[in-house]
Amino acid sequence: QVQLVESGGGLVQPGGSLRLSCAASGSRSIFSIYTMGWYRQAPGKQRELVAAITNRGAITNRGTTTYADSVKGRFTISRDVANNTLYLQMNSLKPEETAVYYCNARQGPVDVWGQGTQVTVSS
Repeated sequence: QVQLVESGGGLVQPGGSLRLSCAASGSRSIFSIYTMGWYRQAPGKQRELVAAITNRGAITNRGTTTYADSVKGRFTISRDVANNTLYLQMNSLKPEETAVYYCNARQGPVDVWGQGTQVTVSS
């Protein structure tokens, strides 16, 4: 059973930065099996994909990345294969990006979510 635990959220001023982490357990090498991504859900909105990284069987930290148009150039998704950890570096944060950010692991019918970490962008 795969478990995901997010961390790194908090309160940040507009224009500030945060780095989110997602620690995966229950899999020797999660990136060899699952596509990993970050989603967010803002108040009154649907959960949306922020960024994803794919490359089944990967033995390096490199992978194919995908970003929502709204975050391109500001956010960077990355991974540490050896430590089963996913990251999201968020720069130049905007108030409208206040949301709960979730780590996700997906493979076929399996769809695993973390509990989420709150990111609040406010002065």
